[in-house]
Amino acid sequence: MNQFEVFFDGDCPLCMREIRFLRKKDAAGKIKFTDIAADSFNAQEYGKTKTEFMAQIQGRMADGSWVTGVDVFRQLYAAVGFKKSVAVTRLPLIKQLLSAGYFVFAKNRLRITGRGACEEDVCRIPEPS
Repeated sequence: MNQFEVFFDGDCPLCMREIRFLRKKDAAGKIKFTDIAADSFNAQEYGKTKTEFMAQIQGRMADGSWVTGVDVFRQLYAAVGFKKSVAVTRLPLIKQLLSAGYFVFAKNRLRITGRGACEEDVCRIPEPS
């Protein structure tokens, strides 16, 4: 039974690297993986917009509550057995550095991966040269 659902961008090569690693580690099936780039994905079914999902990683607990950003990674890594490592990420200085680093990454993720930008629920992918 899934204990946590992660909403990830399947078109993001960096994101997919992480997701492939987590899928391999999730032998117990504790995580439900939902690709927000899939044609069948409908953000409105979750009461959110595509822009909200694209802005930062989102996760949903078994009780239906939502977590975002670094807290999603904490849930994921705890679910696959890295609870001691997760505890270290809660130490004050490490917590601040990870949060700041993730914020910068999330804000620039599409540009970093050469995929344009998202504004007002529309993602603009640059035309091939």
